[in-house]
Amino acid sequence: MSSQRLILLAIGLFLLTAVDSFPQSASPAQQIAAHASQAQQFLKNNRPDLAAREYAAIVALDANNLEAHTNLGVLFYFNADYAKAAPQLRAALKLRPDLWKIEALLGMAEKRLGQIAEATADLEKAFAKIDEQKLKIESGMQLIEIYYASHDLDKAAAVVSVLRQIKPTDPDILYAAHKIYADQADETMLSLAMASPESPRMRQMMGDELARQGNIEGAIRNYRDALKADPHLPGVHFRLAEMLNNSSGPTDRKAAEKEYMAALVDDPRDAKSETRLGEIAFGRSDLKGASAHFSKAVELQPDDPDANLGLAKTLMSMQDPKKAAPYLERAAKLDPYNAAIHFRLASLYRETGRAADADREIAEFKRLRAMKDKLTQVYHEMRLKPGKQEEDVK
Repeated sequence: MSSQRLILLAIGLFLLTAVDSFPQSASPAQQIAAHASQAQQFLKNNRPDLAAREYAAIVALDANNLEAHTNLGVLFYFNADYAKAAPQLRAALKLRPDLWKIEALLGMAEKRLGQIAEATADLEKAFAKIDEQKLKIESGMQLIEIYYASHDLDKAAAVVSVLRQIKPTDPDILYAAHKIYADQADETMLSLAMASPESPRMRQMMGDELARQGNIEGAIRNYRDALKADPHLPGVHFRLAEMLNNSSGPTDRKAAEKEYMAALVDDPRDAKSETRLGEIAFGRSDLKGASAHFSKAVELQPDDPDANLGLAKTLMSMQDPKKAAPYLERAAKLDPYNAAIHFRLASLYRETGRAADADREIAEFKRLRAMKDKLTQVYHEMRLKPGKQEEDVK
């Protein structure tokens, strides 16, 4: 069966039942059936051009023939003859408005013809109704292009969010998401700069942007300026602590601990700050303090992989691998791409006599480390500093 035939069947077209003969005295109904039969044969022989001629003949005999308009419109569409496809697809929809796949094709044809208002209306209606994955993605991407061109970033973001749920690893969808979200960030930064350039939130945003660029000193300076203006600005103590914690100086590390504690004063349910304090305590071999902080973090946020990992490694250091196992296994489910978790799982399984499981985890650890090395090179080429991707695996 030809690829054109498969396309037609995939979008649910209506092919008429074949007949064996076409007598000269045939009625209009018989002529229509004969043209339909001939069209099917041409499609089997991979001659969509001749099939289109047969469907055109049916339309000439019966202007309200849904199947002929539908098939003819689709054939023109997949032959990239959008000017001829659009009227046929529109005629089919007039006869039956709930043909959502046909409406999607019509919208995409209209977009290619520069009929943007019509394309937007048709694609919006179709996108909300289509279930077939490939066509939903294609129509969604076309809709994103329309929204992006008109700078309607909120609508573009809403569509790309749906597409990411359908196909989370698709490079085209991910690139579209990156472009939209980056533009939204730039737009909001500009809006805030114009509305309140000296506000604490502006300083916080500048700190966030500098942190993203790997400019730790600049980020620290702006976070501190934000806190001078508003000592209890939500989230800033933690962000400042993160920058100080990533700094190389021991004085900054000590200051980071104070900022994490300040963040907890403002928000006692800040699981991330509890986790970081647990890491600091663990780093100074204060296992009791680490256990307390990590336990509190897990209590506050059971689905935080860092908190589960921290508590697990603390319990392992306290020689309690059986108690550590469920936390470490939960961390692996929550963050399957964290190489450090797999490394520690391998150690735990080896210690508890699960050699096969240990071998599996060490293989995964090596695979993820190799992947991380490649990503590090990408970040280097982009002149960006990656964030904290994994724990020390010593």
